[in-house]
Amino acid sequence: MVTTPQEPVYVIGAGPGGLAVAATLRARGVRAVVLEKSGAVGTSWRGHYDRLRLHTTRRLSGLPGLRIPRAYGRWVARADLVRYLEAYAEKHELDVVTGVEVHRIERAEDGTGGWVLHATGGRRLTGRAVVVATGFNHTPSVPAWPGLDTYEGDLVHAREYRNPEPYAGKDVLVVGIGNTGAEIAADLAEGGAGRVRIAVRTAPHVLRRTTAGWPAQRSGILVRRLPVGLVDLMGRGLARFVSPDLTPYGLPRPTAGLASRVRDGAIAVQDVGLVAALRAGKVEVVPAVEALDGREVVLADGTRITPDALIAATGYRRALEPLVGHLDVLDARGRPTVRGTHSPRHAPGLYFTGFTNPISGMLRELAMDAERIARRIARTKPKQEQRQKQKQKQKQK
Repeated sequence: MVTTPQEPVYVIGAGPGGLAVAATLRARGVRAVVLEKSGAVGTSWRGHYDRLRLHTTRRLSGLPGLRIPRAYGRWVARADLVRYLEAYAEKHELDVVTGVEVHRIERAEDGTGGWVLHATGGRRLTGRAVVVATGFNHTPSVPAWPGLDTYEGDLVHAREYRNPEPYAGKDVLVVGIGNTGAEIAADLAEGGAGRVRIAVRTAPHVLRRTTAGWPAQRSGILVRRLPVGLVDLMGRGLARFVSPDLTPYGLPRPTAGLASRVRDGAIAVQDVGLVAALRAGKVEVVPAVEALDGREVVLADGTRITPDALIAATGYRRALEPLVGHLDVLDARGRPTVRGTHSPRHAPGLYFTGFTNPISGMLRELAMDAERIARRIARTKPKQEQRQKQKQKQKQK
């Protein structure tokens, strides 16, 4: 079934998730319009640091309808992924409207079951369904450390970090040891920073990206449906093969299991240089940051240090509250209560994709979500169309 131009499906966000949904909808004859507040597709990927490569393999990271070129290698570089997303939108002839930010989504009041989007410039857009794909890493988040507002040092969020060149010879403190913090610390150590410290509150699981040629992602795919307790147990048994022991360097093995940490939102760190930097003494582990005082950083053990620069790799917020917070579709942490192919019971036709960081790889899950969402939307007929068909039947009688 092809919808009329007056009732498209609106997809908010032209990142991998949004583009994949639009392409799979188009393949099923459903008109989809992608609304992107910036000036191009893949904006978040354009803004990441230069060194970044996918932690998932090329073969398991492609979106529906177009493989990532083999020439990009097994671990795709940030710039190459941006090129791929541009090619993806072009190949599928996607209707991407840039420079339009959606501020609020509301249920249509005309009884059609549709949605109204309030967007840039006073636009009021009406669609049969809405897919929110604004991204897992949407708005940089910095903890409300005491003294933050009056901190006199150089502090930036990891979103602003590009490469180690500005930090040559400097004393740098990286706060947070997720994949971003770990890789930035390694990048600084390799790129000539004078001293690199990484502040850690909870020791993460650190995995080798590959073990004997087997990527960690494939293991994540194999166990993604297993019970959390079982995966934790298996992880402890395999730890000595897939997780280097970094206890002598200030990173003891975590007490919580691998799957338990993932369930709580803490994905394992895939090593792309941090382990070597720790062992070489180029990166030092220090306690978590507790407060900022003038130019000083106060650590959890009471130590005070004065780094030349502080890089907060402290994560992001989904920032969905202004958009859909009034619809009672978010949990206490601001995440959608349902995702993927499911819509909230009281908000049918509203879908969310890309708001988890799964152990099996985000791009792979986005691709799978897209197929399921498109299938669901394609077979759900708008109420307006149902009414027209009912009237036609009545006339025939």
